[in-house]
Parts: sequence; structure tokens; C-alpha cells
Amino acid sequence: MSTDDREHAAYDFAFVQEKWLPVWDQLEPFKSGRPEDPRPKKYVLDMFPYPSGDLHMGHAEAYALGDVIARYWIQRGFNVMHPIGWDAFGLPAENAAIKRNEDPRIWTYENIATQKASMRRFACSFDWDRVFNTCDPEYYRWNQWLFLQMYKRGLAYRKDSAVNWCPGCQTVLANEQVVAGLCERCDSVATKKKLNQWYFKITDYADRLLDDMAQLEGMWPEKVLTMQRNWIGRSIGANVSFAIEGHAEPVTVYTTRPDTLYGATFFVVAADSDLAAQLAQGTEVEKEFKEYLEKIKSASDIDRLATDRPKSGVFLGKYAINPINGEKLPIWASDYVLADYGTGAIMAVPAHDQRDLDFARAMKLPVRVVVNTGDEDPNKTGIATTSDGVLINSDGLNGLKKAEAIEKIIAELEKNGVGKATRNYRLRDWLVSRQRYWGTPIPIIHCAACGEVPVDESQLPLTLPDAQGLDLKPKGTSPLGAATDWVNVKCPSCGADAKRDTDTMDTFVDSSWYFLRYPSSTNHNEPFSRKDIDTWLPVDQYVGGVTHAILHLLYSRFFTKVLNDMGMLDFNEPFTRLLNQGMVQMDGSAMSKSRGNLVRLSDELAVHGVDAIRLSMVFAGPPEDDVDWADVSPSGSMKFLSRAWRLSGDVSSAPGVDFSHGEISLRKATHKALHDSAFAVESFRFNVAIARMMELVNATRKAVDSGCGPSDPAVREAVEAVAIMISLVAPFTAEEMWERLGHTPAVALAGWPVVDESLLVADAVEAVFQINGKIKERIEVSPTITDAELEALAMTHPTIVAELAGATPKKVIARAPKLVNIVA
Repeated sequence: MSTDDREHAAYDFAFVQEKWLPVWDQLEPFKSGRPEDPRPKKYVLDMFPYPSGDLHMGHAEAYALGDVIARYWIQRGFNVMHPIGWDAFGLPAENAAIKRNEDPRIWTYENIATQKASMRRFACSFDWDRVFNTCDPEYYRWNQWLFLQMYKRGLAYRKDSAVNWCPGCQTVLANEQVVAGLCERCDSVATKKKLNQWYFKITDYADRLLDDMAQLEGMWPEKVLTMQRNWIGRSIGANVSFAIEGHAEPVTVYTTRPDTLYGATFFVVAADSDLAAQLAQGTEVEKEFKEYLEKIKSASDIDRLATDRPKSGVFLGKYAINPINGEKLPIWASDYVLADYGTGAIMAVPAHDQRDLDFARAMKLPVRVVVNTGDEDPNKTGIATTSDGVLINSDGLNGLKKAEAIEKIIAELEKNGVGKATRNYRLRDWLVSRQRYWGTPIPIIHCAACGEVPVDESQLPLTLPDAQGLDLKPKGTSPLGAATDWVNVKCPSCGADAKRDTDTMDTFVDSSWYFLRYPSSTNHNEPFSRKDIDTWLPVDQYVGGVTHAILHLLYSRFFTKVLNDMGMLDFNEPFTRLLNQGMVQMDGSAMSKSRGNLVRLSDELAVHGVDAIRLSMVFAGPPEDDVDWADVSPSGSMKFLSRAWRLSGDVSSAPGVDFSHGEISLRKATHKALHDSAFAVESFRFNVAIARMMELVNATRKAVDSGCGPSDPAVREAVEAVAIMISLVAPFTAEEMWERLGHTPAVALAGWPVVDESLLVADAVEAVFQINGKIKERIEVSPTITDAELEALAMTHPTIVAELAGATPKKVIARAPKLVNIVA
């Protein structure tokens, strides 16, 4: 049996886990609500989980990473609030309830209990006093209250619109939930359906959502900021009015390139827009138009905008009039224009827009070049010229550059009353209606006489009716509509018969403000108290998957800005720093039963123990990278933890010994490890921090076995440092070491040892001597050596003298203390 195997056999992780869990339950080392706590405060938050079953490998990675950060700042002397809860409403619970013929509450709360027990075993440093579930009436009461505040401010409204619809799930889908034309949940072909829906007016905050990202530069991943900027999609251009033959009202078109108006050769309206239906109605093309409309229903907006999608459309037999030159432009209905982008209509300039050019070539429409970019004619190449150039074929704009031409054409449009400068956004108002049972009921009553009447705030929460007796199967309308005793009410305003709104809210509403609830989780009088918010918010560190880079983060930022405008918050960005973790895969692909590569977290924990799994996840690489479990070695992690644990039993000096009398080289290794690990953790390079810990364990073992020996104070200092450092990733092992070293629990509160800067100064560093960039010699020199001294050493070193063979160098470059390069 090898030394490593003997060490592993001596360390019983299962016994240690069972030993310390009840101790920590009693001590509550991570309780953050003690009013007498004088420590500075820090709020570390993991994105809360959905209770779809027990914890999986992805959870293990996410919560191990967040725990490193929380535990580190506790060790650095902060009062850290690290809460957890459950994002508990949503479609999976409802579908499970349908399958089992039971109330979704049962499935949801059973899974929450399972996950909570697993999180406790996983030794997450959560403050368990702050737990809540978004499906608790005490929580969603405040969803409804916030909805009503939005409604009062005109930020919540209803309108008819075409939405993505899943016939399988029988509910509305966001654009992101339609993948290759299919519902991401059930793979049904998604279609378009016109419904009267509730929206939040997030577009009112588009500019602030964009401009305030300047506060997040360097604090959030640049990739996430770019994704949000692209999603909001602000552009500067002009609205231009086109008269339509046979249509009383002109149609306004938004364009970012009004300077290319003379290049418009046709006009396109979104096939699913009201305008297209109006123009086709009663004409000989109406039948063809309706057939086309049915054909494109299954395409998502993302698919429709794809540049490689074959272009299709129907000529509507009518013409738009170009307001600049009076030219008649044939009007086509097509799916490559979206009904809710701008006005759902475009002037097509095929020479200078690739999708317009592809459509023109498919339909054999004319292409007119109006910007000379120096590129070849698109009529020949099939490639639109989109770069800036000089205007041609544009009457009074000829010879002008883009900026000058835009300014001149907008002035002319405004002068003639047919256009004006404007901004436009890709961002759409947030559709919050869902036709499902398991969500927050919308607190609005519909009265034939009074219209929309808000539920009185004193009547909140408006709770869900009992699911027993309700048919939750998808039918195209909300199951709440069948709860007649719940739906049918008297109007609060006039007393007449009325009905409750039967839709429930998008579950993104639940997660858009949950971080504000944790500090006031037991407050029954308000969603959160200003005192608690001022104490803890904004969140100092947010940790979660990049899959939520757009919608969840964008909606949370929106809610924060609305609440700031309401005077409830004094900040306008919710999350100061953001860390995204990668995915956990197996053999290069996502884990799934169907692929046969599913790894169960419970199985891994049973074989290797909690600490080894946590350590393996954190050590696998930078947190933002994906982890392939096939490349990870939890058995190697177990052996390392056994070596560290064994050291705690080898120390023979007493607690409280004066470390300054210890062996100097080991003391230097200890303080360097402490310094480098702290820097690595704060830089989110947790794997580097663990590497430094491993180096210190090796150095300490060498000192014990063949150096200063186990009684030297430096050995105790090193092993105590190891226990504190590995407590960030392996809390059970660390606690056991801490006890064996003669200390009382909890090691999580021991405090990060103060680094002695004088011990970080190196006695010697390695200098490299090169000739023509090739390394010829390495020597150790003083870290304070000068350039001249280092050059002299190089030029007189026997190896360099022999290599030069009497030749005079052309140049010598000295960069003390590490490099001399001789150009021979």
C-alpha cells in the first residue's frame, strides 16, 4: 500500500461529515442578522435554484464557487450575508402535477425539502434564517404589490399582440424559448397567436439600462455587458412617413440610414402585422397572403431574422410613395420584417442591406446603388455594400458623406413634415402574462362598466385557488378560468358582477427582486425595509450561470431602477460584481439520461465525500470555463485532503506558540501561500489558490519529514494556515484539522492570518541569459541587482564567454533582475 493510500485509509470522510454537521447547526456560524455584530458587511448571493429534483452536478459547481467567496470574506473579517431560497413557481411543477394528478404544491415543496437537506450536507455557508420560496403566499403577495405599483405608474398595461405560442404546453413562449421553431420544453412546433396580454413597459428604461452599464465596466464580464447592449439594441435614425395607395393613413418607417432613401426600390411590411392584413383584405391576393401567413407561423423571431434564411413573401398589389422623390414602391408582405420592431414596415434599400438584397434577388426586384463605397456593384456580386462612402444617384445629396447626408435629409424630411430624427430599440416591452396555474395571480379585476380595477392592497395576497378539482391540462386558456368561485367576484368600484384576471405572472417577475427580500425575509408589512436595504444592498457579489446573462439580469436591473424612481432604493444597479460559472459536462457534452452520460451528484458524494467533490469542482479550471467531469479527479482530491489532514496530527508544538521563532524558509512559503491565495480568490482564480495550498502542504510535509521537524513553530503556523485556507473549499476536513490542532470550532471564523510582508521578499531570483533570444544559462541573483551589475555577470559568465568565442555583441539588453539578452 502506497503512502497516499495509507493516508486516505486513515481519513474517514463519512464519519467527519456526520460529526460536524450537527455542531455547525448548533453554532450557526453563518448567521448574519445579529444586531450587535460590529464587522463590516458584505452581501454574497448565488442565483437561487429551481426545485426540479435533487441537486445535480451543476449545482455542486455553482454553490462550491459561491461558497469560496462567502467563506473567504468571512475569514477576512466581514459579516457576510449569504442567503438561499427557491425559485419555486413555473411550468415543470405544473407539468409534474398533471402527470401525477396532484397539486403542484406537493411536488414543489417535496423537492425543496430534498434540495435543502442536500445543501446542508454539502456544507454551504448559507444563513438558513433567511430562507423563502417564491411560491409562498407571503412572498408572492409582494409580487402583486409591486405589479400594482407598476400599474399605477403606467408601467403595467394590456394590449393585443401576436405572441409565440406552444400548442403542447398551451402557453406563451418568450423568443428565447423557441429553438429552431420548436418549444424548448416539449419540442412542439411553436406558432403565432394573437392574445390580449399584460406587459411591463421596460422600454421606458431602455436608455438608462444601456447608459448605466458604465457603472458595471470591469465589474461584470464584458461578454454579459455586450449581450445586454445587443439585446437592448439602441440605434439612432429617422422616422419617415410613406403614403400608401388606397390606405387613408401614412405608414411610418424607422431607418438608421435615411441618407439611402433614394436607393429604396420596394417596401416590406411584416406578414403578421395588422397593416399587412388590412392591405390584403378583399383583394385578389388575400387567399395567397393567408396561406403564406399560415406557413410562417411556426418561425420564431430569431429564425426570421437569420441572415441565411431563404427569403419569401407575397406582393400585396399596392404601392407606397417615397416622400423624397415621389417614386412608387411595390409593397410586399414578408416574414423577415417583424411586426413589433419599429412600425413593422421597412423601406427596402437592397444595394446596401443584405437581407433586402437577398429578397430583391429572390423576387427579381431592382437594385439601385446610392452610396459609392469603392466596392463592386451588388448587382454583380450579390453582396450588399454596407460601409460608409459618398452619396451618388441621390439628387441633392450627391457628393456628401454619410453624416452630412443624414443631417441634410432629416432636415428636408422635417421641413416637409414627412419625417423626423428618432431613436429606436431592439428591446421590446416585457410580456408577463402566462396561461398557467402555478404562478402569481395577477391582481386585477375586470368589470364591464369600470374596466380594469386593481385589487385593494389590503386584500393581498390574492392566493391561488385550491388545485384540487381543477383540470390543469393545457387547453389554451388559463386553468384559473375554471375556478368559477375564485374568478367570479363583485367589482370593488361599482359592486357589479366582475371577473378576476385568470393569467399568472412570468416567473422572471419572482426573480427580478428576490435579492431585495432576503434582508427582510420575515417582514410582514412591506416587501423590504429601507433600513435593511441601506445596511446590505446593493449585492456585493452575484454568482450564477451565463444562461441568465440577458433576461434575468436585465429584468432585475429594470426593477431596481423602477424602485429607485419610487424612492424605495438609493442605488440603481442591483449587483456590484458578477461571476458567471461554466457548465459541468461529461465527455464533451451536456449530461443527460438519453445520452447515457449522466453523473449523479449523490453517487459521487457517496464515493468521494463532500470535500473532495467541492475541491474537484473548484480546482478544475477558471470558474467561467466548462468542467468536463471525465477530466476531473475526485480521487486525487481525496488524497490531497488526506495529506493535509495527516499534517494536523503531526504538529507537536502547542497552540499559541510564537511563530516568529520558526524555520524561516517554511514561514516564507506559508506567507507567500496566504498572500497568493488571497489575491487569486479575489481575482476569481480559485484553482490557482488551491494550487498554492497544495504547494504549501508539500513544503510542510517535507519540513516535517526531513527538515525542521514537527515541533518547529513554523510547522504549526503552516498547518493552521492550510486549515484556514482549505476551509474555503473543504470545510469538513478543515474543521477536523482545526480541532486536531487544539482549537475550538468553527474554523470558518478563525480569521485569515495576517501576511508578514517582510517574508514575501525573495532572497534570490532566477536570471536568464540569452543569446539572440535563445536561453544559454540560468543563475540565481539578488532581487536588488542593477541592470549594469546583471550585464557584467552575464558578460563574464563562462558559458556566455564560450558561446561568444571572442565576438563583440551588437547589443546587450539587461532587464534586472531576470533577463539579459545578447544580440550577437
